[in-house]
Amino acid sequence: MSDAPDTFYVTTPIYYVNDKPHLGHVYTTMVADVVARYHRLRGDDTFFLTGVDEHSAKVVDKAAEMGLSTEDWAEQNAGAFKATFEKLEMTHDDFVRTSSDHHKAKVTEYVAALLKSGEVYEGEYAGWYDAGQEEYVPENKAKELDYKSEVNGKPLVKKTEKNYFFRLSNHVPALLEHFEANPGFVQPAARRNEIINRIKDAEDIPISRTGTSGWGIPVPGDPEQSIYVWIDALFNYLTYVDTPERRHYWQSGAVHLIAKDILWFHASVWPAMLMALAKIDGYGWVNLPKMVYTHSYWISESGEKMSKSLGNFLDPEAIDRAVDTFGLDALRYFLATRGPLGTTDSAFSADLFAETYNADLANTFGNSASRVTNMIGKYFGGVLPEVGDGGKPFAVADDALFDHLKLEGAAQLGLRVVREQVDGYIEATRPFTIAKEPERMGEVGTILYNCAEALRIASVLLWPFIPDACEAFWERIGCDYAAQMKADGGKGKLDEWLAWGQLKPGTPIEKGDALFPRYVAEKK
Repeated sequence: MSDAPDTFYVTTPIYYVNDKPHLGHVYTTMVADVVARYHRLRGDDTFFLTGVDEHSAKVVDKAAEMGLSTEDWAEQNAGAFKATFEKLEMTHDDFVRTSSDHHKAKVTEYVAALLKSGEVYEGEYAGWYDAGQEEYVPENKAKELDYKSEVNGKPLVKKTEKNYFFRLSNHVPALLEHFEANPGFVQPAARRNEIINRIKDAEDIPISRTGTSGWGIPVPGDPEQSIYVWIDALFNYLTYVDTPERRHYWQSGAVHLIAKDILWFHASVWPAMLMALAKIDGYGWVNLPKMVYTHSYWISESGEKMSKSLGNFLDPEAIDRAVDTFGLDALRYFLATRGPLGTTDSAFSADLFAETYNADLANTFGNSASRVTNMIGKYFGGVLPEVGDGGKPFAVADDALFDHLKLEGAAQLGLRVVREQVDGYIEATRPFTIAKEPERMGEVGTILYNCAEALRIASVLLWPFIPDACEAFWERIGCDYAAQMKADGGKGKLDEWLAWGQLKPGTPIEKGDALFPRYVAEKK
């Protein structure tokens, strides 16, 4: 199913602490969590990073609006993100705070090196600024947008100020060469084409700003200037693994998961800065990320993007209600398999949530698990029967689905095992009919062994999506995979566990409650 264990590093964007977390933050982080869980299941040395971006002008403004100091407001909302991610059982290995001493020291170090090398220089910026995105917008792009924000439609602001600039234009040929040599660097492919066209006209960009009232990281040697929040933020991917024991994660090639509105920074500015840094003595170990994967937006059923500014996002309370009704596994499964991982936005619909839950979790995996364990209980006293000549081992094809972020396909791989090797097999062999003939109980035992073993394999495939349910099922069929992973630092043995014949006849099998009770909406 998988290649030999490897090193894997996955990141999410770091989220502004100007308000509490919402569905958009939860979505990207949940996708990263599912992918990280898969790589740990493979046995890979995995590092998963998420966190918050505190040095934003929006944070300063919002704190003043709330009557709090910037530090207190950032602390409050950073805590809200941590609490939300902990409640949702995210498995990140570290949590970024750009106010941390380590991050600030490393960013200062990197920018000082870029200044000394001449890659960063002092100048003056005159042009357009998107206050909502905290992004400088080139004249040609501003004109194309009718001088309005591409994200929220608000007018762009004309600004003139002293800044320090990064020589982005110097790296255009190398960037284009990298895109040509590495077609998978930006995914999906449509996003790659979009960014290549913009890079061709790239100019030097300002990487500092004035007037942040001391909130931010000062430009080395010029305390009147703060390092632009986006530059500060991008460096988090490097600062948090720039330690002797973590540096190998960076060198393995990072996978950045982001939303489409921040593609420009991640696919042009960030690799260019890394190219510049790598040329400086002491930074030869710095390489480019493996992939920048850009997802689309969740939108409301009316077609609007879910966002704080539009007031239509799912907040922590709404997310809590979904978890209370369907369970955390259901939320994780729905977001990972029905979300906007491609170039098309996805509508968040309560009806679709319920439909997906019933079809994939309640009626397929959950129902089959109950059906098979119930029959083993009824016909064999709750003990896994012996398997006779009718054993039917099968192999699971390796489609490299996780490597390409095809999460719906990866989940369907597990569900297909249930539908074909369990449900379809039961309908074809009809063990409940054969069991009426005592002399054929050996055949029934073989059928039910085959079903239990197929469900075990399906549960391994589905574990990254529905870990709580799969671990509960493992306990019922006598598999200690969860304990094995815990003892081995969270690493699994995917190839071994997908091999046929792991269950041993004579093992006690528990029926237990339904893993996913069927959902029936209340009548209005």
